[in-house]
Amino acid sequence: MARNSFFKFKQFTIDQDKSAMKVCTDACVFGAWADVENAKRILDIGAGTGLLSMMVAQRNKTAKISAVELDVEAYLQATENVFKSPFHNQIEVFNAAIQDFSLNEKFDCIITNPPFFQSDLKSPDAKINLAHHADSLSFDDLLISVERLLLPNGSWNVLLPVDEGLIFQDLAKKSGWNLALELTLYHQKGKKAFRKLTRFNKDEMADNRPVTSELFIYEEDGKTYHSEFKKLLKDYYLIF
Repeated sequence: MARNSFFKFKQFTIDQDKSAMKVCTDACVFGAWADVENAKRILDIGAGTGLLSMMVAQRNKTAKISAVELDVEAYLQATENVFKSPFHNQIEVFNAAIQDFSLNEKFDCIITNPPFFQSDLKSPDAKINLAHHADSLSFDDLLISVERLLLPNGSWNVLLPVDEGLIFQDLAKKSGWNLALELTLYHQKGKKAFRKLTRFNKDEMADNRPVTSELFIYEEDGKTYHSEFKKLLKDYYLIF
């Protein structure tokens, strides 16, 4: 197997040779950070390899998880990854566009790392375009889908680059969602932030202000993993 064709975690392995969405640090942070502990039914929009579904299944062993993936090859790979994992009884993978997806029941928690490029130059690789560009799932379509699939008292978590994340927060606010939690992710202190991890719900907040925090992957030397990063990922990464 090629060197980068799989990524091994403490409790499961992600094969990723067929998927345009490879395992990346920000997605791992998101899977360990997203608020899923008390959820009974979780929806993973844009499941890719199944990484996020398995990360949250490891944290919430009683939740039932529906993982929805549009790309056929990624869907097949996610299905294989889930089948080989300890969490195969918790997770069901669906090959569908989220705009068309529905079950008989709604979800109390949604996680998503959606396509985010709204206008950037596209790659010659069609699968990379599908994974990264919003042609297949615009921000407006995502908000409509969340409204349709989430229970009224549910919450949902989204991972986006900083600029796109700020645009999305504004759109979510206009759609009636409150930003409850926000984590800004940096490579190290002194570097520009590169990801926003956010949680939305419709609960009224007393001061109308979200709880915000920051996370650095590395210490200031750019080589040593930051203690808070290690704490967050210690149940997943073999090196911790």
